[in-house]
Amino acid sequence: MAVCASAQMMRAEELEKYAVEKYGDKWTEAAENLGTEVSLDKNNSLTYVQVIECGEQTKEQLYVALNYWFTATFNDADAVIQLNDKESGVIIGKGFISGIASHTGGMNSYVISIHPIIRVDIKDGKIRVTYTVQNYDVNKYVGGGIMGAIGGTQATKSVEMWAIEKCFPFQKKDEYKAKKSSSKALVMTHAYSNVIMDKIEEAAKNGLVGNENNDW
Repeated sequence: MAVCASAQMMRAEELEKYAVEKYGDKWTEAAENLGTEVSLDKNNSLTYVQVIECGEQTKEQLYVALNYWFTATFNDADAVIQLNDKESGVIIGKGFISGIASHTGGMNSYVISIHPIIRVDIKDGKIRVTYTVQNYDVNKYVGGGIMGAIGGTQATKSVEMWAIEKCFPFQKKDEYKAKKSSSKALVMTHAYSNVIMDKIEEAAKNGLVGNENNDW
């Protein structure tokens, strides 16, 4: 299962390996550490902003490269380009990352997905990337935990939307009583922001496939 709209990105198992290498495999501890480094914005969303210097490239050149990247990446019903304004130099895409985190607890199990909003503002010589996740989209399987499996309980699916500010570590007593699931969701969402920033920087500086500026 891919963790984005396009196979160009990173598969779920690769993202988890990347997250473990950077933050360790103790999800609650890693989330608590990240909680001291990141904060929610005024809308209680998880937002990352990075300005990337792009040398002598013009706004036009950067727009062409990034429009190509967005078009290739946000290309299905779940991941779409929401705004593409060449004159203003703004491209906004809404992605869908299915199953960015999953966890089986004692009574219930959870599969968490996210819809990150990725905005790029373009000027001559630089871009600003804003990556925002407003909430976690959760498939909760009541009775689908370890105890349910032992007892032969039939799990019942419940679709929920978790407010990030009510999840651990932003709220020490996780309101959804799923501290480990919330922890892994934060770590994986944070790790994915790193991947997105790197991919956009690569596309801006070197193009999508790396040969767009070849003399042919």
